[in-house]
Amino acid sequence: MNANTTAPANFGEFLQRKREEKQITLRKMAEQLGFSAPFLSDVEKDRRNPPELAKLEQIAEILGLDDNDKQTMYNLAGKKRDSVAPDLPDYIMKRDYVAAALRTARDLDAGEEEWLRFVEELKQRKG
Repeated sequence: MNANTTAPANFGEFLQRKREEKQITLRKMAEQLGFSAPFLSDVEKDRRNPPELAKLEQIAEILGLDDNDKQTMYNLAGKKRDSVAPDLPDYIMKRDYVAAALRTARDLDAGEEEWLRFVEELKQRKG
């Protein structure tokens, strides 16, 4: 997103904006996903929950989303469902240490600065 674009308010707004940027009609997108056009319209108007992870991955592919946009989409989908982002539960559930780390951070009331520092530290190990 460029500096002149405001962040999407919800999953539906994000989806509609990205679909329109790619100049894909609602009907065509719905067809590619195996949805009805009215269903997809309801998702975009924030009247229905986002689809499950497999369909979100298909949306990312159809729209050619980069990693940042995929993360935004997953986060907005989780928020709409009042849940954790749908790409994370499997990772968390299979690793007890991740749940332990999250609980520790919660109990110590870790703030954004601490989490950002932790993420940067992990990214440096990747390189």
